[in-house]
Amino acid sequence: MPEILVERAGGLVTVTLNRPDRLNAITNEMWVELARIFHEVTHRREDRVMVVTGAGTAFCSGADLSAGTGGSERSAIDHMRIVGEAALALHRVPKPTIARIDGVATGAGLNLALGCDLVAASDRSRFSEIFARRGLSVDFGGSWLLPRLIGLHKAKELVLLADILSAADAAAVGLVNRVVPAEELDSLVSSWVERLVAGPPIALSLSKQLLNKSLETSMDQAVEAEAQAQAVNASSADAREARAAFLEKRQPSFEGR
Repeated sequence: MPEILVERAGGLVTVTLNRPDRLNAITNEMWVELARIFHEVTHRREDRVMVVTGAGTAFCSGADLSAGTGGSERSAIDHMRIVGEAALALHRVPKPTIARIDGVATGAGLNLALGCDLVAASDRSRFSEIFARRGLSVDFGGSWLLPRLIGLHKAKELVLLADILSAADAAAVGLVNRVVPAEELDSLVSSWVERLVAGPPIALSLSKQLLNKSLETSMDQAVEAEAQAQAVNASSADAREARAAFLEKRQPSFEGR
């Protein structure tokens, strides 16, 4: 659909929310399409890294509240389960994901960014868990993501007070990995993409899975999961390539095998 652009090149898939006149607010149909795209990226071998961004002067202002719940035939909870499917589909993408933020990221739009593995923002970006200002509770996985990213008390502060944060403040509390001047944002994201695309897909995916599960496992479970992951890595062609490259003093070429 024209409201979501998908571009692919050299292992990178870029997903751009494309409603700049509405600050890239997400409609009901767009939630469905985002879930489909995230599922597709999960299963496409050629896709090594995904970048999510927004067109114009915003990343995403959240859900388009003017769209309602998609008609009287769809209940509010059914609608929210569609939103939840998109959040889960993003969370389940086994490949590295990057949110590129230049402008407003609020509500579900902010949580869409936080659902990515890395968040890069320009210094003119603004952030808010704005739900309370709209008479709503937090969604798009924010109740799960925020406490893990910034701690329970800070998560409650952001959600209950619904303050608007500058890019610097967002970085200070741990919402953002890196803040750079707007003119340097593309360079930063490109450098991350280049390194991730060149990385070992199997090992990166397993590391991402281990980290995502870390707060729900014991130390015993974590080290056993690490052992199993390393056993998978050890049997891969990529690990053999890494060893050969080390001995031959060259850069490895990983294929995800």
